[in-house]
Amino acid sequence: MKSHASGLRRSRLRQFFRVALRFWAGQSRWRAWGLTLAVLLFVAAQLGAAVGINSWNRLFFDALEKRDLDKIWTAVGWLPLIVAASAASLSCLVISRMLLQMRWREWLTHRLAGWWIADQRYYRMQFVAREQSAPEYRIAEDVRLAIEPLVEFAIGLLSAFVTAVTFAAILWQVAGSAHFTLGGTEIVIPSYMALAAIVYALVASLAAYFAGRPLVPRIAAKNEAEAQFRAEMTRLRENAESIALIKGDADELDSVGENYGRVVAAWLKVIRQQGVIAIVLNTNGALFPIVPLLLIAPKYLSGEITLGAVMQVVAAFSAVQAALIWFVDNFVRLAEWFASVRRVDELAEALEALDVGTIMEGETQIELGESEDGGIHIADLSIAHSNGRIVIADASIVIAAGEKVLVAGESGSGKSTLIRAIAGLWPWGAGSIKLPPGKRIAFVPQKPYLPIGTLRDVLLYPEAESRVDDDTVRDALKRCGLASLGQRLDEKERWDQTLSGGERQRIAFARLLIQKPDIIIMDEATSALDEASQDSLLGLIESELSYATIISVGHRPGLEDFHERKITFEKREAGAHLTTKRLTRSLWRLFRRREAANDSAAA
Repeated sequence: MKSHASGLRRSRLRQFFRVALRFWAGQSRWRAWGLTLAVLLFVAAQLGAAVGINSWNRLFFDALEKRDLDKIWTAVGWLPLIVAASAASLSCLVISRMLLQMRWREWLTHRLAGWWIADQRYYRMQFVAREQSAPEYRIAEDVRLAIEPLVEFAIGLLSAFVTAVTFAAILWQVAGSAHFTLGGTEIVIPSYMALAAIVYALVASLAAYFAGRPLVPRIAAKNEAEAQFRAEMTRLRENAESIALIKGDADELDSVGENYGRVVAAWLKVIRQQGVIAIVLNTNGALFPIVPLLLIAPKYLSGEITLGAVMQVVAAFSAVQAALIWFVDNFVRLAEWFASVRRVDELAEALEALDVGTIMEGETQIELGESEDGGIHIADLSIAHSNGRIVIADASIVIAAGEKVLVAGESGSGKSTLIRAIAGLWPWGAGSIKLPPGKRIAFVPQKPYLPIGTLRDVLLYPEAESRVDDDTVRDALKRCGLASLGQRLDEKERWDQTLSGGERQRIAFARLLIQKPDIIIMDEATSALDEASQDSLLGLIESELSYATIISVGHRPGLEDFHERKITFEKREAGAHLTTKRLTRSLWRLFRRREAANDSAAA
């Protein structure tokens, strides 16, 4: 089990770096390498400043021991220059590091967000990767938590290595060897201070590793619980009205409490493990300044080295030891970083699996093509769920250009799934769907999407940049029963929360009048309207967009008078079967429809 988990961990890191390190290739490579070289330059400058401070320590304390006032003032004179160089190099290192973090995160965010949004993967993922909770949080937050610490770790690890080598050389040169007699035999340990620093750091690092190894999965579990809790709260907010109407407050409070209980349980496991790690870190912190003094004291007492050399050796030992126990100091952050890396890679893995799964379907995938006569051709179409269960079996339909078709059938028979397949959102199945090329297609769902922005942006969406004069927009609103909104075109609102369900559906019909598509596909597009309003809007579409091909999913009997043909889904075990029949229009309904359309036009 442990080896499997370890292999999984290496795989997660490898796959994450396989994606993330592409920042140093392609179009972003010049910026990436420029920032990297700047960071390396200032790391070297910072190390040079540290060596300068170490040498200053010996100069100053030697002068202090000898009570040499001239040398003391000389050392004091050098101090401002050394401090200024250290401060300047550190400041430049911070700036270059933050720029590298920001640009790398920007690049990876654009890559993952683009991958997630392109080709409706954000939609299809909910069917094939339900376990990937809150992908938007993984992109917005986990990418940051994976990139920002990684840059700091890389700089810290590089600095630790170079610092360890540099100051180990100083220890080797200044502290010399240790000489002592054991059983009449003189024993010499060359560069004993450097060796002591390495041994001490190794012991401390191993202690931190074994104490903190369980922290990685516990932090991952904590982050997952936090994400699920946020998703639960978001679901509550998005369904606030429905919950309030049925007075589901108590149940929702219980659900929130249960979800937060999982967060608390996950945090308690993290806290317990960090308590164990704190024992190791605090023990190291207590011994850190004492060990080098004890090791170098015999040489000072014997007169082999000066006070300045003692201070230089202690500072160098501390620098070597601090560099070598970098892992100890950063173990908790490394665990948190890896948890975020794993969540980012899980999202990338889900996106890859989604793409591979679609490609692997091969011959069983629904084929999308172009028709030659302006109609919609559905041939030998079988639609399945992502788990393979057949929803619609062997359907063949031809919808001529300009034809109005009503799709009906019992709930769960596959009507909305057919709409998704026509929209190209549902690849699972077999057969072909051919649409006329170059035609504008408008999809009108039961709950129209209203983006954040001005009312004008909402009405022109998804072509908000298109130029449409105000009179045209206001006329469309007026004819769809929303004349009162005509003076609010430039107001910014959360229109999805401001408008009622019926008003949102009227907005969708106003869009149709403004954008004038060639094909209109509606899925319960009038469900929030009364029958008279439904007749008015459909009559308006029939008169204004008579050339358009219309496919409507709906249940109301009154819908039949606005369509020429009805396709009925008959639910069966082996997949829904489709039957079709021509519709006749009653004179009374025809008269009523035209009257409603005239009333709407005159309003």
